[in-house]
Amino acid sequence: MEIKETFSLKVPVIAAPMFLVSGIELVVASANAGIIGAFPTLNARTPALLDAWLSEIKNRTLGAKGLVAANLILHPSNVRRDDDLDIVINHRVPWVITSVGSPANVAGRIHAYGGRVLADVATVRHARKAIEAGVDMLVLLTAGAGGNTGWINPFAFIEEVRSFWSGPLAVAGCVTTGRQVRAIQVAGADLAYIGTPFIATPESMASQDYKDALVLAGADDIVKTDAVTGIPANFLKSSLLAQGIMQADGSLLPRGAIDLASWKTAWSAGQGVASVGAVETVAQRVEKLHHEWIKAADVVGR
Repeated sequence: MEIKETFSLKVPVIAAPMFLVSGIELVVASANAGIIGAFPTLNARTPALLDAWLSEIKNRTLGAKGLVAANLILHPSNVRRDDDLDIVINHRVPWVITSVGSPANVAGRIHAYGGRVLADVATVRHARKAIEAGVDMLVLLTAGAGGNTGWINPFAFIEEVRSFWSGPLAVAGCVTTGRQVRAIQVAGADLAYIGTPFIATPESMASQDYKDALVLAGADDIVKTDAVTGIPANFLKSSLLAQGIMQADGSLLPRGAIDLASWKTAWSAGQGVASVGAVETVAQRVEKLHHEWIKAADVVGR
């Protein structure tokens, strides 16, 4: 499937769905700028609000048909899973990203209205299982990705998955520039899954302190811990220190040690954070990605 041609993407990028960060404004701005805008359904705090969000997003992205994605958490602990799925289906959301659980029981219902199913996978085994479940695209979570992260090098992960999967492939993990988007395409992927740079935009729901911290951070300021979500995830060191999740000596609290209320101030970021540089609009970031991506084609072609 020719992703770029079919959906008229300005640059082959998905603005990653980020908990407590991606909302209406970020999704709308992303789609209207020419990339796929995504958000976790749980960011709309109730199913009724999710229904309202999807209606507004649809009305404000009429010229960007097909460039909206909803992220469903499929783990049984998500008490809204079934309600959110029904709402997503009712709105015929073009792309549905499945995380933390098998898409086997949802893929058929999404395909029935013509929607496409993506699956986040962090291991080769889970990639195989997602394919068996009937997904349309794999999202490889690789080493250095912000939030819940992977641990496999992207080049190794792409190469092994491509030995048994010829369908669409997106890659998450330290992709922050158009040059890097081109690099993962050369390596065998179709799209980049970009999160951290889109946190530092006026359209994101992140606090200004969070955005400012991203602008100042580099790779050494990223810490991986399972104390926040119970799953290994990458966060800004400054936010972990402020919350007491990390001590001055570098020690970290044990797995799942903090409550949900602390998630808002445990700030996710990937190892590519140094490329953020400034708080810029989504349109500015997409234009920069596009320019770098086009320019990188000349280098690849030499």
